[in-house]
Amino acid sequence: MAVEWIMLAYTIFTTLFILVTWVRLAYPVDMLWFRAQSVILTLALWGVYRLYPSRLTTLFRVCGQLLLLSWWYPDTYELNRIFPNLDHLFAGYEQSLFGFQPALTFCQTFSHPIFSELMAMGYVSYYLLFVGIVFFYFFCRYEHFERTAFIVVGSFFLFYLIFDFLPVAGPQFYFKAVGVDQIAQGIFPNIGDYFNTIQFDVHNRDFILPIPGWEDGMMYKLLIMAHDAGERPTAAFPSSHVGVATIVMWLAWETKNRKVLFTCLPFAVLLFFSTFYIQAHYAIDAIAGLFFGTVFYFFLKWGYKLSS
Repeated sequence: MAVEWIMLAYTIFTTLFILVTWVRLAYPVDMLWFRAQSVILTLALWGVYRLYPSRLTTLFRVCGQLLLLSWWYPDTYELNRIFPNLDHLFAGYEQSLFGFQPALTFCQTFSHPIFSELMAMGYVSYYLLFVGIVFFYFFCRYEHFERTAFIVVGSFFLFYLIFDFLPVAGPQFYFKAVGVDQIAQGIFPNIGDYFNTIQFDVHNRDFILPIPGWEDGMMYKLLIMAHDAGERPTAAFPSSHVGVATIVMWLAWETKNRKVLFTCLPFAVLLFFSTFYIQAHYAIDAIAGLFFGTVFYFFLKWGYKLSS
């Protein structure tokens, strides 16, 4: 399936990169072992499909790739942290564009528990959006299911390819590293290879700003769980959350089903603002996510048609 070929292409490319930069990486053997496991899993699911070809085993093959995405994401951190960090540039662009840091002022200005819960719900809904649209096509538009899976999973790998070589950690990590006081004064120090010299632990709050929100709220607790499951100081620009949500909206539009479209829309809007409300992204990351999401949608749609 095309969705498996794009994973294999990404695997081969990053494997070559690991071999070239071997001495600079912290865990090159583990990274290669993960790639071997991904290929083995893909071949195993393909083998099951060959024995029992059906819609169900096709779904298993796609679900395998969706599950692997959560493992590919932290892998981008291991690759990009060997490069000098660029957050000082992006925080500076943010300041030039808005005259302030939305990631600091937004959550302070709108701190009501109901509002913060809506923001947390928007961020958490990210997972439901892209999984939900894939399953909708499986059950209701099966003739376009494989293409939809290819577009969704393919977009992740295109974003990951950017993240591999663009080391931007985002406000929650950068602001903590340099101090919020300096950021508030418009000072954005260059921290160079800071993230390549520390032993980062996502469960150690010394490396991250406290996530704003209503701490007793159910959505806030879900947000913390999702964050602690695999967040790393990587993948800030462009926002893949916003980018994938944009792709989901294009796919929802394609269904010509108003219920699907208007069910996804409010969550996509909340997700856009939540990315910098919880300080995971700069506002320019979210704006760029809209652009890259749209470009990737049409590029992958064209690529699938060409390969077919």
